Amino acid sequence: MKRWSRWKDRRSRIDWPLFPGYCFRAFRPSGTLDVLKCGGVAKVISFDGKPATPFRTARSEAIQRLVETELQFDPCPLLHEGDLVEVTHGPLKGVSGRLIRKGPKTKLVLSVTMINRAVAVAFDAADVRKY
Repeated sequence: MKRWSRWKDRRSRIDWPLFPGYCFRAFRPSGTLDVLKCGGVAKVISFDGKPATPFRTARSEAIQRLVETELQFDPCPLLHEGDLVEVTHGPLKGVSGRLIRKGPKTKLVLSVTMINRAVAVAFDAADVRKY
C-alpha cells in the first residue's frame, strides 16, 4: 500500500506492507523446515504444533482487490471492546485507557480511580495499540 513518510527535510509516498512482518505463502506441512531455513523467516504460524490452515484464496483476493482500488483504508490493530489500549499518536500519545466502543471513531475511557470518575474521548483506531 502507499503511505506518506516524513523525513526531516521532506515528505514522500512510499510502498509499505499492509501487514508488516508477515509473508503469506502456501506450502505442504512437510515443508515447514524448508520454509524456516529461508532467510528472514522467524516462525511459521501454528496451532497445536501444526501449521495454520492456509490463508483462504477468497480472503486474499478480497484484500488484493481492496489494495488495488482508490478507496481510503488503513490497517489498524484488531481490538475488542473492553481491551486496555495505549494511544500511540497525537496529543494523547502514551495515555492508556479502556476501549469502550468500536466504530468509525473509537471511544477510549480514561479513568481517575481516586475520585471514581471517567472521561471518554473519540480517536482513530489506528492511533492505538493493545496494552
